[in-house]
Amino acid sequence: MDNAVNVALLAVLQGVAEFLPISSSGHLVIAQRLLGVNEPGIRLEVMLHLGTLASIVVYYRAALARLVLGCLRFQREQLRLAGYIVLSAIPAILIYFPFKDRIEAFYEQPKAVGGFLVFTGVILLFLRWIRHGGSSVNAPRALVIGLAQAFAILPGVSRSGMTIAAARMTEVKPEEAAEFSFLMSLPLLAGGALLDLIRSFSHDAPPSSIPEWQIWFGAGLAAVIGFVALSLLVKTLKSGYFWVFGVYCVLVGLLVSVLL
Repeated sequence: MDNAVNVALLAVLQGVAEFLPISSSGHLVIAQRLLGVNEPGIRLEVMLHLGTLASIVVYYRAALARLVLGCLRFQREQLRLAGYIVLSAIPAILIYFPFKDRIEAFYEQPKAVGGFLVFTGVILLFLRWIRHGGSSVNAPRALVIGLAQAFAILPGVSRSGMTIAAARMTEVKPEEAAEFSFLMSLPLLAGGALLDLIRSFSHDAPPSSIPEWQIWFGAGLAAVIGFVALSLLVKTLKSGYFWVFGVYCVLVGLLVSVLL
């Protein structure tokens, strides 16, 4: 497949699956196996992630501005929120580095990805019967949401799905659940992109066969698609039909488990 088509396909997949609760990592594994689409180089991976990172920054620019300015002005509410974001990142860090090799081995096992997609789907389906809460994030809830995020290290487990589900199950109101889910993702996404960027400049990294303009095009496309997907996710969450994504995850997970 032509490189430009590869880049466009991966950018759309990254933009959609990064935000909708269907697992971007799981869908990339499935796409690579079923369609023979292989990500040609670390640099493209970094730029696609930076594209979706830009989507979050633009969509939640007002909340981010309040957070940054509030912390600089030592406002208690914003400092507390920053603390919750840091607290939520700790479980994923503690789990990833000791078990890095075992976790990455799952990326070579499509059947495992199918099983993890089914797991994600079942969790999302539970939201159909969860009563609507009107609470805000606090330290215990941030830790629970952070533990849910730690599961999303596995391919097929949706980060947005698990964190929003955890927030809703602890009775956090829908809009705040989505906002906190994506604000808390920024440090981990930025940190992961930075590690990949450093890795891309190492001597062991394979050279990219993708022209520079195509890499930037992919990043821009991932950002635009990501922004649209993020808007759709928030609207779906407000409407109370967020659980519908669980049906999709279960069906796709079962199909993958059978076909692969």
